[in-house]
Amino acid sequence: MLPHLSPGEDDTAALPLLIFAVTGMGGVGKTALAVEAAHRSRARGWFPGGTLFVDLRGYDDDPVTADQAVLALLDALGVRDRDLPPTSERQYDAYRALLAERDRMLLILDNASDPSQYLPLLPGTDHHRVLITSRDRPDALAVRLIDLETLAPDDSVALVTRALHDTDERDDRPARDPDALRELADLCGHLPLALQIATGMLRRRRHRDIASLVAEIGDAGDPTSVLDRGSPGTDLYGRSLVLRPVLETSYRRLPPNEARLLCLLCLAPGAETGTEAIAALADLDTESALSLLEDLAARYLVAPARGGYGKASAVRWRVHDLVRVFGAGVVAGEAGLREEGEAAQERVLDFYWRWADAADDRLRWLPGMAEPERFGDRGQALAWLDGERAGLVAAVAWGREERFADAAVRLAGCLGEYLRWRRYFDDWIAVAEAAREAAHLAGDRLGEAMAWDHLGLALRDAGRAEDAITAHTQARDLHQDAGDRHNEAGSWNNLGLALREAGRAEDAITAHTQARDLFRVAGDRHHEGVVWNNLGSALRQAGRAEEAIAAHIQACNLSRAAGDRHNEAGSWNNLGLALRETGQMEEAIEAYGKSLVLREEFEDWYGEGQTLENLAFLYEDAHRPAKARAAYLQSANAFTRANAPDRAAQARARAAEQPG
Repeated sequence: MLPHLSPGEDDTAALPLLIFAVTGMGGVGKTALAVEAAHRSRARGWFPGGTLFVDLRGYDDDPVTADQAVLALLDALGVRDRDLPPTSERQYDAYRALLAERDRMLLILDNASDPSQYLPLLPGTDHHRVLITSRDRPDALAVRLIDLETLAPDDSVALVTRALHDTDERDDRPARDPDALRELADLCGHLPLALQIATGMLRRRRHRDIASLVAEIGDAGDPTSVLDRGSPGTDLYGRSLVLRPVLETSYRRLPPNEARLLCLLCLAPGAETGTEAIAALADLDTESALSLLEDLAARYLVAPARGGYGKASAVRWRVHDLVRVFGAGVVAGEAGLREEGEAAQERVLDFYWRWADAADDRLRWLPGMAEPERFGDRGQALAWLDGERAGLVAAVAWGREERFADAAVRLAGCLGEYLRWRRYFDDWIAVAEAAREAAHLAGDRLGEAMAWDHLGLALRDAGRAEDAITAHTQARDLHQDAGDRHNEAGSWNNLGLALREAGRAEDAITAHTQARDLFRVAGDRHHEGVVWNNLGSALRQAGRAEEAIAAHIQACNLSRAAGDRHNEAGSWNNLGLALRETGQMEEAIEAYGKSLVLREEFEDWYGEGQTLENLAFLYEDAHRPAKARAAYLQSANAFTRANAPDRAAQARARAAEQPG
């Protein structure tokens, strides 16, 4: 969007309306926007006195001073040679006097890095308009800010497509390979300068497809190196089309504490990072980290995430992809920074583990247990985990490096319950696989067995039952070898779940029976109740409904005694299924009702959707279509809230099929 520079009426006493600052990171298109605005404004007759443009080169090694700039402006106004006043003071007087005499003008002060470059150049009259461009937000001044962000993905694609077509209307590569073009735009970070360079490279390599450039950048791992090496030269303003020098000049101007934080932030896991995690990364208190982050944001090197506003600990921050690659490269190139970067990664792993462990304790909390740290209820724990999920998952992947292996295994063990609850199965699989590799690397046999178990659970929930059976078998064998009977019982139970999912009901019964007996010997009545519930489901699948009813009743009783209302809810649901199979419809409805009360208490939307769907099936069997339809629609709503759109769509379709 172009800045609105219309002069309006002459009653313009409010200075902020007369001075505009177009700000944004290097390469985002500030100069191009300012020049385009000038062309359009002049075409509309807004500035009959013309336009003055001066490049202040604020980020070069030798920036233009205001005293130098005023000479260029006087020259543009026709004052030169012998007419030029001999002193700076008189030169400014002459400059302002000429502006006072002229019709309304637009003054563009481009590429300023410091207010001292442009403050002396501001007109001494409110008759004119001033447009400043800068990579630094002038927060101390009363000017109208126009913040430029990178392009939206569709706009990036359109920009490259149009540029190629304008050069050669026969160039149909964007239409032939739209996926490669979108990937190229992503690799360029949707930064106009990077897209401009990439477009120039595509023009030069006109006989190669877009995918070849994408592959070249991917192989290099650093878009700036490939784009700068293939840069087509200069732009319309005579500036070199290069990326790395733009990033370097912004980085070199940072005070040491800001430069350090930026480099460490470029190592952070995930695309967005919370203020508290960044404070841990940099070994700072939250307020100090927040102050430095705000300074970096004013320089457009970091940005608060959309919607990331509120108290200090709630604000999340992101670094542009190209800045992240640049900063990581700076760290890799300096031995001292490399060592500090590794220490920072260890700190953030410790930070994540501390609070993920507390959140996991809250999710698993039962009456009689110690109160977990920080999180007063499940909602608070889930909210924290939701906000940090991307970083948590990425941090576990650091465990593939031996230095971080132990910490990554500990962290992974705290995420399974959350990822299962939110049904983020792809993330759960990635976390479990990374933890398994890290535990193996660290020689942690118990950690490796636990990771195999988590992997099996995630694979089963993702519909990969056979792979889950293999994973749980590995976990069981590792626990047996270690003589860990309690965890062996857990693996037997999980193996039974996978076997039942694969349709092997009798094998599942054997596995669950083994788990039940091991928990009973250990005196773990809580987990014995969990296994009774799973055993009942396997018995029902095997056609042994009466035995299943007895098992589920036992599960309800043990879970209630342990205060495990979540497993009790599942047991009531499964009891309803078994009762329905034996024709005890009213008893089944009562069991489903008890399950729903507990599901709602826990905000277990997926479980609630399952129970409502089971209730709808029962109403269908009883030829009560109105109640069936209502239950299906309620089920669809619950599945939607649980991030299960396929199940929601199925429930809505079944509701539509009901007669009447």
